[in-house]
Amino acid sequence: MRYITGGIALGAALALGGLVTAGTTAASAEPVPEAQTQSLFPQSLFAPSALVLTVGQGENAAESGVQRAVTLTCMPKAVGTHPDAKGACGALRAAGGDFEKVVAVKADTFCTKEWNPQVVTAEGVWEGQRVSFEHTFANPCMLKAGKGLVFEF
Repeated sequence: MRYITGGIALGAALALGGLVTAGTTAASAEPVPEAQTQSLFPQSLFAPSALVLTVGQGENAAESGVQRAVTLTCMPKAVGTHPDAKGACGALRAAGGDFEKVVAVKADTFCTKEWNPQVVTAEGVWEGQRVSFEHTFANPCMLKAGKGLVFEF
């Protein structure tokens, strides 16, 4: 019983502290000078680049079952769960961050014409810009031909 009472006391103290902080914040609703804001939020030398990449089976991301997913961070250095983070970041940089160029299937690719859709997605931030990309390939053969290094996982 003693531990429960201590937990309740701690919770009450945290809640009361939150109310006191909220009261002082509301009372001082003056804008913070820009010089102070910059010291509170230091600027990075690099624009953020962090993505979640998925490969799934289905016609679109909303209806597909995700088969594989990885993370990819390219700035300040290539890291993540992607097996070739450095190569994938290089491929994205070479394409100028244009995912349509990354998944382009070469014209001389020969695949069956079966309809077994495979979808790839990229969600996150690329060089400071929000990214929400989705591309559907007609079948696994087309996926293999067009996924490149970025979706090779």
